[in-house]
Amino acid sequence: MQNLAMDTLLNRFVEQSKEILQDNLTGIYLHGSAVMGCFNPAKSDIDLIVVVNEPLSDDAKKRYMDMVVKLNTSGPAKGIEMSIVTREACNPFAYPTPFELHFSAMHLDWYRENPDDYIQKMKGCDKDIAAHFTIIRKRGRCIYGQPIGPVFAEVPKQAYMDSIWNDIAEAIEEISENTMYLTLNLARVLAYKEEELVLSKKEGGEWALKTLPVKYHALIRDAMREYVEGTEVAYDEELARQYAGYMLKQIR
Repeated sequence: MQNLAMDTLLNRFVEQSKEILQDNLTGIYLHGSAVMGCFNPAKSDIDLIVVVNEPLSDDAKKRYMDMVVKLNTSGPAKGIEMSIVTREACNPFAYPTPFELHFSAMHLDWYRENPDDYIQKMKGCDKDIAAHFTIIRKRGRCIYGQPIGPVFAEVPKQAYMDSIWNDIAEAIEEISENTMYLTLNLARVLAYKEEELVLSKKEGGEWALKTLPVKYHALIRDAMREYVEGTEVAYDEELARQYAGYMLKQIR
């Protein structure tokens, strides 16, 4: 299926969400690269938080998942990532944050193979949502429903820091496998730790080039080229591991 332009896909997402959720839908909120000026259809996903007034029935979850999976085939390379949360979990903010339903491309096979199992088990608490809520409050966009301010409470700094730490805690072991992502994400986390800046991966790389030791600049520029331009890069793995160790020490 041909990829849809982002505005067209989001419009369909909104209209079909309204049809399925009706009066239970509080709002739909866009976050991630799409609101931070660095969306790349070849590298990015579309990040959404859907807020509902009350928990969903299994039937509503099934209809919603079918809708999201179908739209996902028309999305960017990494597809749609979304979580449904109740308004009660947003304000006052709860951490780790309870969610009603979650979808990303990595779970597609599970849903297709056993949708009932998915519906029963894809519910719980997720520390990552603290980071999503922070970006929504700082830079997000309401694409349908009630404004951001009244819906989302402020996320405590400690909760946000814990949320983003989870993403980079094993960076020394993992950076060889995911060099671009971890190089730029480590920079974002340190920028928040030192200056309370909520940055995109691209902005994190730009901040790092102004702030970090010169010995790491080639690595950071390589990660920026891969992320922004889609350039294939041969990374210096030893330098990447040194960088990860240095950054984790600074962040701690």
